[in-house]
Amino acid sequence: MKAYVRFVDRANRTIGRVIMYGIFIMMAILLYSSVSKTFFVPSLWTLEMAQFAMVAYYILGGPYAMQMGANVRMDLLYGEWTDRRKSQVDVLTVLFLIVYLAFLLWGGWDSLMYSFQYGGERSSSAWRPYIWPIKTIMVVGILLMLLQSISELFKDILRLRGHDMGPKDDEPVHMAPEDLEGGHRG
Repeated sequence: MKAYVRFVDRANRTIGRVIMYGIFIMMAILLYSSVSKTFFVPSLWTLEMAQFAMVAYYILGGPYAMQMGANVRMDLLYGEWTDRRKSQVDVLTVLFLIVYLAFLLWGGWDSLMYSFQYGGERSSSAWRPYIWPIKTIMVVGILLMLLQSISELFKDILRLRGHDMGPKDDEPVHMAPEDLEGGHRG
């Protein structure tokens, strides 16, 4: 389990750190759109491309946000619980997330295959870009989120077994890969 957690966390951390600069791509697209509408002929592609960039930014950055504890949580009771109690509850709740993501991945895969089967599905906008690239990004992002959810499940199970996986609280903890190798609580 620790090897899986180490591998998935490292991969999602790397992808997330790269994807977080996607905000600058969106800003550049929207800046170009504003300038072209003001001074030149408006572009057909800018709004839809900004939407595609936002989808990639959001869906590929989601696993990293989950890993860092940046997701929104209802803290009415959770904030006062011990790390052990949080892990017990999270083991149950993450199972619902895993089932949801599995169905979402299945549907996303079917939709992606539909795009390929019918000669490259196109958007209905005036620009008419192919849809398969963004659907591919969505399937990859959902898969990464599913893998990260399983990693979070494994971390909670390891915490319940007494392994030191770092504190489970509101502040994200950046754990080095070597921290996952040893560390059994006594």
